[in-house]
Amino acid sequence: MTRWVHSGTGESGLDVPVDTNGNGNGGEGPYPENEGALPIHTKQIGLWAFLATATMLFAGFSSAYIARRAGADWQPIRMPPILWFNTVILIASSVTMEIARRQLKRWATEALQRWLLITAGLGLVFLIGQYIAWRQLQAQGIYLPTNPHSSFFYLLTAVHALHLFGGLVALIVVFLRARRGVYTPYHPGVGLAATYWHFVDIVWIYLFGLLFYLG
Repeated sequence: MTRWVHSGTGESGLDVPVDTNGNGNGGEGPYPENEGALPIHTKQIGLWAFLATATMLFAGFSSAYIARRAGADWQPIRMPPILWFNTVILIASSVTMEIARRQLKRWATEALQRWLLITAGLGLVFLIGQYIAWRQLQAQGIYLPTNPHSSFFYLLTAVHALHLFGGLVALIVVFLRARRGVYTPYHPGVGLAATYWHFVDIVWIYLFGLLFYLG
């Protein structure tokens, strides 16, 4: 049986696994006993089910977009240049999220918190950049009902922004829990947040190409 004891050494005084059976495994199984494999699998299944639903949503929008492009009233809009900046920022946030996830594996909880905040900050910058892109289009007289392309642009970027905002909320929750010392390298919370964040990043790259480089 594995139990967890608090160590006053290290970066922030962490709970470490101790093998009480004397078999030397040091709690190196897939999950510590007090984490429970079933709740972890339930969370993973729940996340993948949500991501599958979101994927179907964006796939439906994509099908409608591709079909609508054949209409005679289709008038392509010019891409706001800030979208390139936004894309780089979001890719960078995926990098920092992955760094944060790896910090937990090293028991570096303070570094984990720092990189989570950096990731959340980059996500916020992305959302601000998206708002600026909308304002730039509006300054050109391009609004949601202006033409089919503008309608899809506002719709798809707004739906994506909502998903990213949800990711920001999740990051803040993970950060607050990390400050309380909830997470160990065996805990799924940070990994699940990272998976969702990378998904949002990939969806944006796909939408960016779909909206301005398809055909």
